Amino acid sequence: MNVKPQKCQPPVISGRLRKQMLHVPDVIRECSGIILFGKRIKSIAFTTDLSIVRNVNADAIMAVYPFTPQPIITQALLMASDKPIFAGIGGGLTTGVRVMALGVNAEMQGASGVVMNAPTKNSVLKAVASAVDIPAIITVVNEDCDLAGRIKAGAAIFNVAAGANTAQLVEKIRRKYPDFPIIATGGSTDETIQETIRAGANAISWTPPPASTLFKATMSAYRNNQPNPHMPD
Repeated sequence: MNVKPQKCQPPVISGRLRKQMLHVPDVIRECSGIILFGKRIKSIAFTTDLSIVRNVNADAIMAVYPFTPQPIITQALLMASDKPIFAGIGGGLTTGVRVMALGVNAEMQGASGVVMNAPTKNSVLKAVASAVDIPAIITVVNEDCDLAGRIKAGAAIFNVAAGANTAQLVEKIRRKYPDFPIIATGGSTDETIQETIRAGANAISWTPPPASTLFKATMSAYRNNQPNPHMPD
């Protein structure tokens, strides 16, 4: 007699002291994901906070920050992380040969992808894509982007970050390029994340709350001489 194996939920195992770790919204699991070097990536935490990098269950980390990229920051993130890192290498304030050098350095350090800002010139994108063997990810912020030119220059993934217009922009890109990989910001609610996934995003970048917000309940308890609210049973 043939018996179909029943699908069951995987067992959950966690340490006594790590129960307060951050979890990305469950709705992100509905997207298709992007298979990168044999691993499926659906959720990407947008952060450079090492404590969050080590305590979030996202599939990957997007480490982009508003300063000139520095290899030592990438190195610190890669040393601390237990998941793939997409490292920011500039393209806006930092331009030209320096961006390519940062991209090569990031790959040599172990990054799984390099992220360039929207103002990046196609010539710079092409130089980076030709120099590295990891995905060259280009950020798209509005409809003015020359998508065809970006793809021709070697972009492997679009990172769509158009604020409130992200879902609409994703939908327009998906109509034009049905199979091109898209990471997109999902917003702060399950509804906006679902909207972005339905529009065609393969993976969702999610911004965790800052450490100050996460620490608020703990500090409030300490000020009232109470135990840590996350104390294991």
